[in-house]
Amino acid sequence: MIKSILMSAVLMTAAMISVQGQPSPAAQTSVTIGGKQLAIKYSAPSVKGRQMFGDGGRISKDPTYPVWRAGANSATAFHTDADLDIKGLHVPAGDYTIFVLATPEPWQLIVNKQTKQWGLAYKQDMDLGRVTMDVSKPSAPIETFKITLSSTGGNAGKLQLEFENYIASVPFTVK
Repeated sequence: MIKSILMSAVLMTAAMISVQGQPSPAAQTSVTIGGKQLAIKYSAPSVKGRQMFGDGGRISKDPTYPVWRAGANSATAFHTDADLDIKGLHVPAGDYTIFVLATPEPWQLIVNKQTKQWGLAYKQDMDLGRVTMDVSKPSAPIETFKITLSSTGGNAGKLQLEFENYIASVPFTVK
């Protein structure tokens, strides 16, 4: 009986930690444009008082992380039901991984053909392509990383990343 009670307590504690204590919880965004769905699944880290970008930042300027997985944990998964044009890069309908080269200027969005890998298993030879991102500063620091897919009218949309002192975005068109 005591063993059963202890085991239940251990399992409940583990479940609470896994749900509430995730340092970078799962997140997702999606949009439907022209009847076609686009979706991104990622893990959302928080700043927690750390410097993330720039000189001495955890993400950029760190030779062990030349390319950022655009989130945490597993690499950021991107699915599109339609062919896309992302700033001149043709992206056929399908599944991809998104990475970001967060250098001082310009940031680059990387669309990679390898899927379902751990976030640090980046293989440049699997890149479909790279496009520059528009980078701006938010009015206040952004504590938790966020990706947004949105419609901007007609067959156009925007992919936007927000984190720390940066907002990076890139327009796309559904073909």
